Amino acid sequence: MTNVAKRIEELYGLLERHGRLYYDLDAPEISDAEYDALVRELTELERLRPDLAHERSPTRRVGGSALARFEKVTHDRPMLSLDNVFAPSELASFFARIKDERALASGLVCEMKIDGLAVSLIYEDGLFVRGATRGDGRVGEDVTANLRTVRSIPLTLPEPIPRLVVRGEVYMPREVFDELNAARESE
Repeated sequence: MTNVAKRIEELYGLLERHGRLYYDLDAPEISDAEYDALVRELTELERLRPDLAHERSPTRRVGGSALARFEKVTHDRPMLSLDNVFAPSELASFFARIKDERALASGLVCEMKIDGLAVSLIYEDGLFVRGATRGDGRVGEDVTANLRTVRSIPLTLPEPIPRLVVRGEVYMPREVFDELNAARESE
């Protein structure tokens, strides 16, 4: 086995382990930046040696698997991930991946990356009926009850639209996160 093949296998193991800790167990051991650096290294090695890339590569996954303690939700349409974009060519690659999707017909909005929880909100007849995490892109976790507690998510829409799926990121501002942690420590 070549050094490149060994490193790819090592990266598969590292990324699988750290992905499981982050996505499935909510117990990360490395920073997002360290994880992203491992993904970038693997992506580059697979680009240089596509013959060594496997279907099980973490670069072919969107997120984690749905946790057993949550009901599973199958998304009507896969929740794609932009991943990390560091150059205009990487953004162009994302647009090429979704060029046949209806999303382009209605337009897109781009913002700076916010690191939170990717969710899909489903409204039927103007009422919020279900919220799900991205999960692996095809199957996520039903987190409707949790999302109902987020005050900025409307439970009813101004108009009773028959069906609307809104996708976005749920996050907590840093100062609120720090306050929550301080309160937990004092308790």
